[in-house]
Amino acid sequence: MKRVQYDRYGGPEVMRLAEFDLESPGQSDVAVRVRFAALNPIDWKVRNGDLKMVTGKSFPRALGSDFSGTVMAVGPGVTRFKPGDAVFGLARLKESGACGHAVLTDANFLAKKPDGVSFEDAACLGTPGVTAWNGLFDKARLKPEAHVFINGCTGAVGETAVQLARMTGARVSGSCSAQAMPRAHALGVTSVYDYRATDLATISERFDVVYDTAATMTSAVGLGMLREADVFLDINPTLGKFMRSMFDRRLKPIICKARADILDGLARAAAEGKLRLPVAKTVPLSEAIRLVTALQQGHKLAGKGLVVMD
Repeated sequence: MKRVQYDRYGGPEVMRLAEFDLESPGQSDVAVRVRFAALNPIDWKVRNGDLKMVTGKSFPRALGSDFSGTVMAVGPGVTRFKPGDAVFGLARLKESGACGHAVLTDANFLAKKPDGVSFEDAACLGTPGVTAWNGLFDKARLKPEAHVFINGCTGAVGETAVQLARMTGARVSGSCSAQAMPRAHALGVTSVYDYRATDLATISERFDVVYDTAATMTSAVGLGMLREADVFLDINPTLGKFMRSMFDRRLKPIICKARADILDGLARAAAEGKLRLPVAKTVPLSEAIRLVTALQQGHKLAGKGLVVMD
């Protein structure tokens, strides 16, 4: 089996395609033969070493968070899955490894893939879905009558947040590029602003929840768009923001934290046709490093980038 891995933290140049042996599943582990891996900015942030306080100094390290595939084996404590099950989910951040022929992850980071959802579509749901859910439901406790503003409403997390919010019954406004505005309207975003042409601080309407899924808003702007006691969700957490959030409970820095109930909820939404992310490009594993490099260097896709395992 092969995977994309690296022997030190650094830029795209440290990545290589290498053979590896998958460890046997531990107590709560599931070994999955990967069908598709979906790429996310967290993949190169981990590889850069931005999160090395969490991921540690053990090498070689593998690349990739989100995937879909088929269960190969389960640990002795796993009862939710069995060999042969079609699943999707996330690799553990510390080990990563979705961008390869097989991956080992925690059973709580997986859900069964619904029969009516393709492996391609299922692979896209993990990080964007969990992050959107963490913000809207875990932190904001979103209510059906709420009015939500989503900055970056056609990015992966933003588009997922739009769909989850509308599924709940909330009204959604948002910002995106001028080219993406038709997509936002098609998703049901009622008021859409071109982020290049609009200073969001000048929008007069106030919102129950503001979710910065593009990581481009200042706390001052986000908090200023709220009604008095509502919630600003910030996808770009820093130590300073966590410190500020202790004194201003309206500010909620968001860290992607997967749980079985979240992934099961995403599976239900996808099965009901209420949640889907567009796939813009699919490449074989042999081309994965090239695509990761391009995305990190600013190449834009109108949807998710996938790696298919041969």
